[in-house]
Amino acid sequence: MEKPKVEIRTILKQDNTRLAEIIRKTLTEFGADKPGTVFYDKSTDRLSEVFAITGSEYFVLCMDGEIAGGAGIYPSPGLPPDTCELVKMYLLPHARGHGLGYRLLKRCTDSAIEKGYHRMYLETMPELSLAITLYEKSGFKRLPSPLGNTGHTGCGIWMIRDVGVDADSPG
Repeated sequence: MEKPKVEIRTILKQDNTRLAEIIRKTLTEFGADKPGTVFYDKSTDRLSEVFAITGSEYFVLCMDGEIAGGAGIYPSPGLPPDTCELVKMYLLPHARGHGLGYRLLKRCTDSAIEKGYHRMYLETMPELSLAITLYEKSGFKRLPSPLGNTGHTGCGIWMIRDVGVDADSPG
């Protein structure tokens, strides 16, 4: 089987509908389609607008020209000025297990460094155990409580890492 052509690029307006579908499909797949998550967040349907603000950026993962996932960084309300949030990182099943999640996370980390952030924060759920493994292998440490005011009360796991220190590969 031939290796797929992989591209990671900045979000475009025409990506909004497909990315919202991927996010909701993934949350449903893992039984995490519950209130207080991005599943019900209206901003999920207009990501290109959300990520137009200064200090944010959203990346789209394409495999053979088709959108297969995405992830971004965002200066979420209430976070310290030197901290961004890793947000809306979701991959379709065929994009998992090939190191593409790590590549997408690395792209977000590089963007955070370029924008002057020193730390990256995230919120997730126990149902998303595959992602948690990636985060832990990439240097994220668990926090006892949330930072900032993201409004995603359905998340019960909070993590943070320094972004100036980046491993060459996970694990």
